[in-house]
Amino acid sequence: MKKIKTALLSYGMSGKVFHAPFLQLHPGFELVGSWERSKKLIQNDYPEVKSFDTLDAILQDDSIDLVVVNTPVATHYEYTKKVLEAGKHALVEKAFTTTVAEAQELADLAKSKNLKLCVYQNRRWDSDFKTVQKVLQENALGELVEAEFHFDRYNPILSPKVHKETVNEGAGILKDLGPHLIDQALCLFGLPKAVFGDIRITRENSVVDDWIDLTLFYQNFRMRLKASFFVREPHPAFTLHGKKGSFLKPRGDIQEDELKLDKKPNLEDWGTEPEALQGFLHTEKEGNVIREKIPTLQGNYYDLFDGLYHAITQNSEVPVTAQDGVNVMRIIEAAIESNATQKVINL
Repeated sequence: MKKIKTALLSYGMSGKVFHAPFLQLHPGFELVGSWERSKKLIQNDYPEVKSFDTLDAILQDDSIDLVVVNTPVATHYEYTKKVLEAGKHALVEKAFTTTVAEAQELADLAKSKNLKLCVYQNRRWDSDFKTVQKVLQENALGELVEAEFHFDRYNPILSPKVHKETVNEGAGILKDLGPHLIDQALCLFGLPKAVFGDIRITRENSVVDDWIDLTLFYQNFRMRLKASFFVREPHPAFTLHGKKGSFLKPRGDIQEDELKLDKKPNLEDWGTEPEALQGFLHTEKEGNVIREKIPTLQGNYYDLFDGLYHAITQNSEVPVTAQDGVNVMRIIEAAIESNATQKVINL
C-alpha cells in the first residue's frame, strides 16, 4: 500500500485529537510530524515523528505529500496557497477561508496544479448526522416542509484562545460552528435560493459574534441553522418535519469526547452512540401511523481520511471538495450581508 506522508501545521487540540489518531490508524498514511512554534509536544505522543520549526521546513521537504492546514481560520488562505504552490496536497479545516474570493482562488489553484484540496468537514461522519441522512434517503418523512439544525452549548466564558476572541477575519461562531451546520445542510439539500442571517454578540465582554440564526430558503421548504453559547437545556440537534411525519434527533456523536480522553479510534465499534440518544420517528408507513426510536448509525471520521487516501492514490474526487468549501463561504458571506442590511439575500 502506497504511503501518503503527511505533516500537520499545528499540534494543539486539533492536531492531537482530530488528525493524528486517524492518520496513525489508517495504513495508507504516515505521519511525518508537525510545525510547532513554541511548545514541542508531538514527540511525547509520537516519538518517531519530527517537530518542524518553520513552515518552510515542511514545504521544502520533498518527501511530504499532504499537509493538514489546522491553524486559525485567518491563516488558512495564506498557508494553503503556500502548500499548493509547493506542489503538495492539502486538507484544510473549517472555515475553509474567510471569503468566497479566497476559497475560489484556492480551488482554482489546486485544479491548475492537479493537486487534491479537501475541506475537513468531519461532522458529515458524525453518527447523528449519518442517521438523519438515512431517514431522508428512505423518504420516511415524505415531502419536507421544514428543518432546524442546532449546534448549541452552554459556555458563557470567553475562550482562552486569543485568535477566537479578538476581532479578526476568522473569529466568531459563524465561522467556527457555522460551517458545520451549513455544510450539513448543503450536503443534504444543495445550495438554497436565498439566505437570511441574524448574528449577535451575547456573552459579557465578547467582541465577536457568538449567536447565529440563519434561514435558508429552498424551493418548497425552509431550513434554520442555529448556534448559541447560552443553551443549558438543549433542543434536538436535528428537527425535520415532512408531510408524512417528523424526525427528532439529539446530538449524540461521541467521537470528540472520546478523542479528548485520549481514546484511540478503531474500525470495529468506534463512534457507536448510546441507545439513550436514539432519534424519534413519528410518521406513516403503508397506511399505519408509527412512533418509534431509530437505531443510530455508527460514526467514524476514519472514513473521511480513507476517502482522501483513495482520492490521492486513485485520482478520484475528495470527500469534501473545494467547491463544497466555496459554497459554505457563499452562505457565510450572504448571512453577513443579510445581518448588515436586514434583508433576504438571493444567491
